[in-house]
Amino acid sequence: MKEYMGKDFLLQTETAKHLFHDYSENLPIVDYHCHIPPQEIYEDRKFENIAQVWLGGHQKRADGSDYYFGDHYKWRLMRCNGVPEEYITGDQPDRERFQKFAESLELAIGNPMVHWTQLELKKYFGYTKPLTGKTAQEVWDLCNDKLQNDPNLTVRGLVAQSNVAFIGTTDDPVDSLEWHEKIKNDPSIKYTVAPSYRPDKALNIHQAGFRDYMKQLSEVSGMSLNSAADVRNALEQRLDFFVSLGCKASDHGIEYIPQTGADETTASAVFAKAMKGEAISDAEREDWQSWLMKELGKMYAAKDVVMQIHYNALRNENTKMFKTLGADTGFDGIDSHNSVHGIKDLLDGLTCNGGCPKTILYSLNPNDFDMLATMAGCFQEDSDVPSRIQLGSAWWFCDTKDGMENHARTLARLGVFGDFVGMLTDSRSFLSYTRHEYFRRIICNVVGNWVENGEFQNDDEVLKKIVSGISYYNAENYFGLKK
Repeated sequence: MKEYMGKDFLLQTETAKHLFHDYSENLPIVDYHCHIPPQEIYEDRKFENIAQVWLGGHQKRADGSDYYFGDHYKWRLMRCNGVPEEYITGDQPDRERFQKFAESLELAIGNPMVHWTQLELKKYFGYTKPLTGKTAQEVWDLCNDKLQNDPNLTVRGLVAQSNVAFIGTTDDPVDSLEWHEKIKNDPSIKYTVAPSYRPDKALNIHQAGFRDYMKQLSEVSGMSLNSAADVRNALEQRLDFFVSLGCKASDHGIEYIPQTGADETTASAVFAKAMKGEAISDAEREDWQSWLMKELGKMYAAKDVVMQIHYNALRNENTKMFKTLGADTGFDGIDSHNSVHGIKDLLDGLTCNGGCPKTILYSLNPNDFDMLATMAGCFQEDSDVPSRIQLGSAWWFCDTKDGMENHARTLARLGVFGDFVGMLTDSRSFLSYTRHEYFRRIICNVVGNWVENGEFQNDDEVLKKIVSGISYYNAENYFGLKK
């Protein structure tokens, strides 16, 4: 029997062990998409206890309004185990909340949360035994002592010891980016923290609050917004500001990618209707989103900003809990929109009209992987980077062991696996960098198995190039991070 999560965890062959330990394990991390707050990096937040790090909970914004911040993967696991909400996002004592999580985790065999949690405990706290209901007190005491007394376990310390070279946060075009400016001007921060441009609220013309958002955009840009062209110009001005602070990527959390061929005149008519407070039909929403996505894509191509598109997430399914807790609290699922024609229309339209930006396509539905991989292959023009259109990493519900293996095999079958830009955390936690270790172990194991099965040559120089590229160098090149 193998050692539980030992040195060679997930590495089934001697080749896999060699590739991971010698070529992948110690490379820096490019975390090009995450949701961690830049303010906490600048202020070097110190956490009170491990429940605060892992479970978060009820918090207050600067304006006094309520919100819930934490790891919704863990919240979801606890709910599935029948834990009352008062121990998840509620105001029960942190020690009791942590106990409920530990008791849920010990039953979650096969769930990646077990692996993620144990990797975090091992790397950051030196704890190698399983976290269970019985060991919860021991873990609680150990972690809290280190969080209070170890300077390497403040936010900056966690990032530094994780060997992170680049962090791409997720930021709205109307954000002031004040914390990014402060980080950029702080010479004590040795890694790069850059904003990523996420204009979802500008795309979601059908949602309540769109007019208020346009007012904010008008104020921060200093522009009057009376037409679709005005919105485009204001968004471009904000993108220029983002780029001045090191922005390398955009991101779009869109339900699906529509195909309408709408022009600026049609988009302006929809915009005028929305600004009057009139209801927007599905067809009108699609016209606006189809037009604006192409306009945004042109901007990204001109400014060398990567376009990321995340779709097929069915969000906030539980209406009761959405009204109680708000968004991003663990009540989302996998959707099944067929966006093949919308994606084709977007990439083809950009390619034929001024150039398509480097693009990473993510679907939450693994049934889309083959489609996206073949779609990417249709638009691989001459570029300063290989595989400029990428099948994005196994995302959210897909970033499991079998999900990553499935993704790797799909990309290998239908593209050039050695050009893949690798993993991201997509996380709100500063302990989540071990997900890169998890990913690297899985990738090295997949490659190692191919080699030892005689399916690929045992050429050490080539294998090093493949696994070190996927682990770090491809992302460094793709996002233009080289100094």
